[in-house]
Amino acid sequence: MAVALETKVATTPPARTRSPWPQRLRQHLSRRWQLWVMLAPAIVATAVFAYAPMYGIQLAFREFDFEAGLTGGDWVGLKYFRQFFDSPQFWQLMRNTVLISVTTLVVGFFAPIGLALLVNQVVGPRRKRFSQTATYLPHFISIVVIVGMLQVFLSPSTGLITRVMEWFGVSGINFLGDPKAFIPVYVISEVWQHCGWNSIIYLAALSNVDTQLYEAAKIDGASRFQIIRNVDLPSLVPTMVILFILTMGGVLNTGFEKIFLMQNTLNLPISEVISTYVYKIGIIGNQFSYSTAIGLFNTLINFAFLVGANQLAKRLANTSLW
Repeated sequence: MAVALETKVATTPPARTRSPWPQRLRQHLSRRWQLWVMLAPAIVATAVFAYAPMYGIQLAFREFDFEAGLTGGDWVGLKYFRQFFDSPQFWQLMRNTVLISVTTLVVGFFAPIGLALLVNQVVGPRRKRFSQTATYLPHFISIVVIVGMLQVFLSPSTGLITRVMEWFGVSGINFLGDPKAFIPVYVISEVWQHCGWNSIIYLAALSNVDTQLYEAAKIDGASRFQIIRNVDLPSLVPTMVILFILTMGGVLNTGFEKIFLMQNTLNLPISEVISTYVYKIGIIGNQFSYSTAIGLFNTLINFAFLVGANQLAKRLANTSLW
């Protein structure tokens, strides 16, 4: 018995020791250097345009001095954050930003899903390609052109849509000047422009669904609506969760260019959002420290929404980014 134990102990292989990390790194790079070369431009672009500008965040905590630069001003701490919170425009800006962002997020999130489900039901490759191309094209129209189209179609006196509505007895509506009409006009035009493009990823997910599931559903006598509900929608859930998390990361980032171009003195009470306010007080008003503090506050809120959405998705759908 003792001899058997001695033999077993003697034949047990020694524990493997890990090599130093510089050696492991060299081995990793020698095996996968092609992948790192392909990834290098993306890493450089992210470092230059995403992380390097974060050096200027300290401007939110300093009194900006043109002669001293970013790091030469006096340290004022949370002065400009308190100034923004105590400003009479704070709640108006937050209300407008949240209303426009949440409405665009909700409508713009579900509209591409519905469009993808409809396009997926189109019979015939030519009809499907035509429907896809027709819905993709508005995405490539410039924002300036889109706003110009809105001004042409929604002009109170000569607008095409305005005249059509007058034929049905609806008149006296200034879509571009009425604060109540600003959000519907913005959201509908935003969805019309980007709905087709945003549906591409859902169409890609639907293309990976096993065709045997469709055949089995048809054999069981399922209607198209039942196929969509029991086959298509469950296959889109992981993609929907990931895109929802990514969208929540920019929930307060309304489109500055489009809102700024659509602004006028009549709709300003509802169209003034954080991004346009930062532009006006920072670039036009030269209040760089104050505008940086507002922008940093907006970024922190978006980051909190991103983390919260990721944790919620992890608990409910068992899908998350990290």
